[in-house]
Amino acid sequence: MTTHSQQAAIVGVEHWAKKGDVRLFLWEKRAADGVGANGTVLFVHGSSMASQPTFDLTVPGRADSSVMDWFAQRGFNTWCVDMEGYGRSDKSRDLYFDIANGADDLAAATDYIMQHTSARQFMVYGISSGALRAALFAQQHPERVARMALDAFVWTGKGSPTLEERAKKLDHWRAHKRRPIDRAFVHSIFNRDHPGCAEDAVVEAFADAILKLDDSVPTGTYLDMCAKLPVVDPAQISVPTVVMRGQFDGIASMDDLLDFFNRLPNPDKQFAVMAGISHASFQQINYRTVYHILHSFFTQPEPLYKA
Repeated sequence: MTTHSQQAAIVGVEHWAKKGDVRLFLWEKRAADGVGANGTVLFVHGSSMASQPTFDLTVPGRADSSVMDWFAQRGFNTWCVDMEGYGRSDKSRDLYFDIANGADDLAAATDYIMQHTSARQFMVYGISSGALRAALFAQQHPERVARMALDAFVWTGKGSPTLEERAKKLDHWRAHKRRPIDRAFVHSIFNRDHPGCAEDAVVEAFADAILKLDDSVPTGTYLDMCAKLPVVDPAQISVPTVVMRGQFDGIASMDDLLDFFNRLPNPDKQFAVMAGISHASFQQINYRTVYHILHSFFTQPEPLYKA
C-alpha cells in the first residue's frame, strides 16, 4: 500500500458520461500529482440527495468533512456520480428512477471512467438505496468490483421501522414520480432514529448543499424499498464485501443484515457495527469511525492462501 501525504493538494474535475441519450454528472477528486496508487473509489449516493453533498461536503471548523478528499489524500482516485433524476444529471425522462436504473447508471459511469483512466476495477461504496444500487451493480458486473462496502443497507426490509413507516404512503409514492424535499425533510433524516448523532452545523451544511441542487427527488427507490424487496440476491454477489450498520439505523434490522451477510459466498467479507451512528454516516459525529472501517477494508491485503 502506498501512503500519500495528508497535505497533498487535491483537485476536483467534473465529467459527463452518457447512458444512451442520458447525460450523467460525474465528479472526480484526486491528488494534484494524479498518483492514485491505492486504487479508484466510486461513491454511490442514496434516495434523497445527490452525490457531492454526501461525499464532498465542506463544513467550517469540521476537518475532513469531504470523504473524497480524505481518501484522495491517502492515495486513492475518488469518483461519485449523480444518479439519473438527481443533482446535475439528466431529469428529463418520465420515470420513477428505481434501483435497477441506478445500477445501469453505475455501469455507464464505470464505462466512462475505464475509457478515460487506467482503472479496470473499483472499490465501490454505497449508502442506503445507494448500497442497493451498488449491490445490484456488483451482481451484474462482478468483474468491475474489487471490493464493496454496503452502508445502511437493507435486504428484505423485515424488521425495519423506517420502511414500515414509509410504506404507509405507498399509494402516494406510486402516484407521483417525484417527491418534494426541503430543510425540514433533511432534519428528519437525523431525527427519526436517534437524535443527537450529528451536529447541528453539519446537518445545516448538508441541507444547504442538498437543496442547492434539488427541491424534489425521484420516488423509485422508495417504491422499491417499500414494496419490491429483495432486489438483490446475496448468493450472486461474489465480490469481497463489508456490510456496515449504524448502531441506531432504522433502515434495516440486525437480523435482516446478518441473514444477508451469511449468504454471501465470498469468505473475504466483514460485518461492522458503527457505535453511536444512525443514518447518513459521513455526516455523523462519529464519522471518523466510518472512514477507518472503510479505509481498512479497502486497503486489506488480498489473501495469499485460498482453500
